[in-house]
Amino acid sequence: MREHLEAINHYEAIDFIRAMVDSSLDINKRNLLDVHRLVFKSINNENAGAFRKINVRITGSEHIPPDALLVDQLMDDFFAFYNQNKNSMHPVILASEIHQRLVSIHPFVDGNGRTSRLLMNFILLKNGYTLAILKGDLDSRLAYYKALESVQINNDPNTFYELIIEKSKESLKEHLKMV
Repeated sequence: MREHLEAINHYEAIDFIRAMVDSSLDINKRNLLDVHRLVFKSINNENAGAFRKINVRITGSEHIPPDALLVDQLMDDFFAFYNQNKNSMHPVILASEIHQRLVSIHPFVDGNGRTSRLLMNFILLKNGYTLAILKGDLDSRLAYYKALESVQINNDPNTFYELIIEKSKESLKEHLKMV
């Protein structure tokens, strides 16, 4: 049942992201919490659409998310970064930055990856790009985790940028084949 709800909720969250693009809405705290609420409604209503109030660990990762007491300030900084850079950074790099910053802050008890990928794709769509699809097969997931940890542990975003650039190019090529 959980997998069924996750699929339905993800579809609704994608629709919400597309509606945001169509209506010229932008990323802000309210919209981020609404995206997360859509992802987790009927799965974890207690934590859906709310920043975490407890400390968490990421299984298999060296990265330790910030203390829960720091989440509100880190999210204020996150939105400030977005607003300061949304008109000057290349959209694919900005999408990569927003994705890795959100998933590194890990502001939610669960669903940080899904929510960050939705925000990443919002930025891409808003700027006329196609969706960047990060596949779920083992090799793709391992490459994603390795690239993410190069930012989180080594403070080197280049591998993560390259991954998102490559996925954006693959998506664009697929769309061009359909035309």
